[in-house]
Amino acid sequence: MSANRELTPQAQEKADILVAGAGSTGLAAALAFAKSDLRIKLIGRVPPPLPGRTVALFEASIRFLDALGALERVTAIGCPIEAIRMIDDTDQLLPVPPLTLSAREIDLPALGVNISNDDLVSILHDLVTTHPNIDFVDADIVDYEFGVSNAVALLSDHRRIEADFLIAADGRNSRARAVAGIDLKEWTYPQIALTAMVRHEFAHANMSTEYHTRSGPFTLVPLPARPNAPHRSSLVWLMNTEDARRRLAAPREELEFEIEDFAKSEFGVMRLESDIGQFRMGGMQVSQHGKGRLALVGETCHVFPPIGAQGLNLSLRDVADLEDCLASVDLKNEAELARALARYDRHRHADIGFRTSGVDVLNRSLIIPYLPVDLFRGASFLAVSALSPLRRAIIREGILPHFALPRLMRDSHQTKHA
Repeated sequence: MSANRELTPQAQEKADILVAGAGSTGLAAALAFAKSDLRIKLIGRVPPPLPGRTVALFEASIRFLDALGALERVTAIGCPIEAIRMIDDTDQLLPVPPLTLSAREIDLPALGVNISNDDLVSILHDLVTTHPNIDFVDADIVDYEFGVSNAVALLSDHRRIEADFLIAADGRNSRARAVAGIDLKEWTYPQIALTAMVRHEFAHANMSTEYHTRSGPFTLVPLPARPNAPHRSSLVWLMNTEDARRRLAAPREELEFEIEDFAKSEFGVMRLESDIGQFRMGGMQVSQHGKGRLALVGETCHVFPPIGAQGLNLSLRDVADLEDCLASVDLKNEAELARALARYDRHRHADIGFRTSGVDVLNRSLIIPYLPVDLFRGASFLAVSALSPLRRAIIREGILPHFALPRLMRDSHQTKHA
């Protein structure tokens, strides 16, 4: 693409690692690899505000953010999640009692922290722009070139940036992934997610509450208090497209009444305090997570519904796993790099495949009113509720996966987010 373009010496720049994408995953990737004194070029646009979007960061991600130097700021403005309560609201034939997963069962003060997505991006962006090993380039990448010994990003302002290795964190429509020729599988669900921040009359007790309905989960995740709003939560509400259109067009007061109704009035009067966001539910997996001088992280390689808050936690695990696999690897050595990427691909296939399958099965079991499926889901809930060893294993796997936990997520910082 750039063969006929005249470039001045100033237009040609080099780095050890180039990170494409300046969302939370890309920012975290730049910070993780900058710890190894590598020269990092981070290229992309900081995403615009996302109405009503928060992220629940679990224990492994908490440890990772601590390693990046971000944890203190995150916990200062986030809200601890001490337990998750799941309530079956599908009106199935055999009622299922609520299931509670508590941090106390695995000797942690909290399962994680819930924070506004915009606040998290702001914290990571501040750390990136002040890091001596990171050069942040606020620009668009229009194309890529992948060679045997390097990767090149071609910018919209005609700059050409070359690196030994490229980390693609440029989202589900990744241009880097397409140029590298990595295949993907995509699917959709007949659902829209509405997101918002709400304040309510009664306390949430630092507990995330999921009502499992026939249209998908209706989830309230705790947020920190404000002077005029002592009880606040973020809402993630899955529904069919027709209901989403109706609710988005409804008067604000009418929607608030409906939110209160879906929450069974457990939280009292509900009031919206943010704009309402929306996004379509779908899924995606890729055929490989690394190829040549490229690795995929975040939504470049996995997408699934926001059930169990696994999305960003999985993305940060991508970054930590890649950093672990590339530690002490000579990026200029093709053989070493190939072995490291093969290891990364094995790890991510296992981890992502397991999470994707679990979320897909749970989501489909809710929206398909089929008695055998209902019975299986109900029996599973009863088993987890009755068997404490099984329940503790599920809690640990959800917040601190045992499989090949990367080194930046191994050190314990349990008391820092109490």
